[in-house]
Amino acid sequence: MSSPLSSLTVSPGRVILAPMEGVLDPLLREILTAVNHYDLCVTEFVRVVDQLLTRKTLYRLCPELLHGGKTTCGTPVRVQLLGQHPQWLAENAVLATELGSPGIDINFGCPARRVNNSCGGAALLKEPESIYRILRTVRDALPAEQLLSAKVRLGWSSPDECHEIIDAVIQGGAGELAIHARTKEDGYKADAIKWEWINTLRPKINIPLIANGEIWNAADAVRCRQITGCNDLMVGRGALQLPNLGAVIAKNATAMAWSEVMGLLLQYADAALRQPRSDYLPSRLKQWLVFLKQQYPEAAELFMSIRTVHDTSAFIEQLNAAKTKRA
Repeated sequence: MSSPLSSLTVSPGRVILAPMEGVLDPLLREILTAVNHYDLCVTEFVRVVDQLLTRKTLYRLCPELLHGGKTTCGTPVRVQLLGQHPQWLAENAVLATELGSPGIDINFGCPARRVNNSCGGAALLKEPESIYRILRTVRDALPAEQLLSAKVRLGWSSPDECHEIIDAVIQGGAGELAIHARTKEDGYKADAIKWEWINTLRPKINIPLIANGEIWNAADAVRCRQITGCNDLMVGRGALQLPNLGAVIAKNATAMAWSEVMGLLLQYADAALRQPRSDYLPSRLKQWLVFLKQQYPEAAELFMSIRTVHDTSAFIEQLNAAKTKRA
């Protein structure tokens, strides 16, 4: 299904930056929200097992809590929790909101094997009753004014499973729902996206509904809104491939030029060097370049030139050299 270019108009719906575990760290959230219009960010999931996390842990994973639960540019950042024990999730949800998180999100969609093997994330899609118990326990523990949201997939192996899942989310007391329009077994296969299922579910969902999955550009955003009937969108990998995707969707902005992207890479590097540990910097920026090279040929060239560089200082030198070369 395609849309004419003339239909690429600004929509009143929200654009939300998705949680991406191991990718969307606080530094990247800061950078991407500064160059976009995002109505909300959700953190990488905070793993909850059988204890109350320390304030230090939550501040490390979500330093925005120290600044009113917002990035420097004012984008709200909601803490996302992942786990299987309702009471511990509830206690940590209360702590996170006391520290300043604007609401709590519960992850029922992560497809990572290490998460699912310990009964977290998408594994709970097979147990709608557990989804209900978790959400109900967290909802009852939180102050009434604090929003509780959930992120799910359509099911574990079949989208037919989504009806029980959605019932569990609504009955559990969630006040907002994001649906990644694939099953767990679909992974991130492009041809497995099932936006039409969100539209099928929408009439029975009486809380704000957010569509997620395969939104890479403005045309995708238009098609997703048309097919799902949702105004609110959540973007994930597309926001890494096109760093100003939020502005492209919300404001009809022009796609960012490579010279600007290079500036963001160096900004990230400079900020990372001021962190207690910066040895992860080369691997993290290489990871970002893997996404960027889908949009920018220059990113593929840069990736090839630095893929064997592991020393942080040498890596920064290569980035600066690449910027000078392009200037």
